[in-house]
Amino acid sequence: MLDATTRSGGTATAVPPAPVAELSLAAEFAVSTPTGLAARCTRVLLSPWSRLSLLLVLLAAAASSVLLFEPQRLLSDGWPPQLSGAAAAVVFAVAYGLCTVAFVPRPLLNLAAGALFGSQLGLGTALAGTVLGAGVAFGLGRILGQDALRPLLRARWLKAADGQLSRHGFRTMMLARLFPGVPFWAANYCAAVSRMGWLPFLLATALGSIPNTAAYAVAGARASAPTSPAFLIAMGFIALPALVGAVVAWRKRHHLRGD
Repeated sequence: MLDATTRSGGTATAVPPAPVAELSLAAEFAVSTPTGLAARCTRVLLSPWSRLSLLLVLLAAAASSVLLFEPQRLLSDGWPPQLSGAAAAVVFAVAYGLCTVAFVPRPLLNLAAGALFGSQLGLGTALAGTVLGAGVAFGLGRILGQDALRPLLRARWLKAADGQLSRHGFRTMMLARLFPGVPFWAANYCAAVSRMGWLPFLLATALGSIPNTAAYAVAGARASAPTSPAFLIAMGFIALPALVGAVVAWRKRHHLRGD
């Protein structure tokens, strides 16, 4: 028996089987939208909350290392004798920066810089360590913490602080460095969560940290003569910005609360 095409005298055309076409489309869809275990694990590891958890683990490890190695012993034991000159200054600046990331108070490190290297070289190494530590903390907060923490800025004072740093970052960070009131690490991570740029943050940190750092470096260098004029003047420069910062914070408290 002839089929309909042969009986009518036409030419038969080849029609691909339906199952083959469906398999082809399924293969293309599987290639274009990977849903394997590796892809799911990558998405989980790169999620904002996973990165924030990694940041917290790194900070906890850094703080634990500080408690273990006790860098404050530099004030009593001095610098290792095998390091001297420019190499010692570079090593100290790097250690200074890492210690600030691990929540070591900068006044202690500034005093150590002055005691170990004198006023001028101590100021230079302390400023280098300050900028390095601020940059590392800002980068960690920006890469690992910003995406997870920004949706949590719901309190009025948090929104006010975020808006101030985002719109007037350089001026705000300069004031925070000049008049210590906000801890160094807190200012770093608050700036990282905000929309403040890298260059204004680092420049404001470097310029705003000079007076306070210099005062501590001089005090550390002259600590053996606490009644000397240089030591007393340095202590005055340490106390005055703290007092001015407290007055400014008191007058601006309503603005920070969003009243």
